[in-house]
Amino acid sequence: MSTATTASVSTHILDTSVGRPAEGVAISLSSRSGTGAQWVALGASKTDADGRCKDLPALPEGTTHVRLDFETEAYFETKQADAQQDAPANRDSGASGVFFPEVAITFAVVPGEHYHVPLLLNPFGYSVYRGS
Repeated sequence: MSTATTASVSTHILDTSVGRPAEGVAISLSSRSGTGAQWVALGASKTDADGRCKDLPALPEGTTHVRLDFETEAYFETKQADAQQDAPANRDSGASGVFFPEVAITFAVVPGEHYHVPLLLNPFGYSVYRGS
């Protein structure tokens, strides 16, 4: 929850290749206070059956930038093996057959605002946006 001196973050993942939430994706949250500052790991979680991460830690006061790291390789290897089986580009996706093994999203925040940042994911592309 955001306060007058802090921002807050939430996210969810939709696997657009199957039109369903992406369950079990590990997500880590980091923040920094200023462009030149070091990133500080705040915590991690996994998406639930609805593709949501409801227990991300609060952002510390003074946070100006946030990074969400989505560990997508394990998700695609275990949950989407059948869906990717016939994908022609699989042979060109590297040793694991996963083209995007991770997705890192970095964005700026201001105190008092809530940032919902959904990830639309498929085996060969992704997009993000500031939701509500």
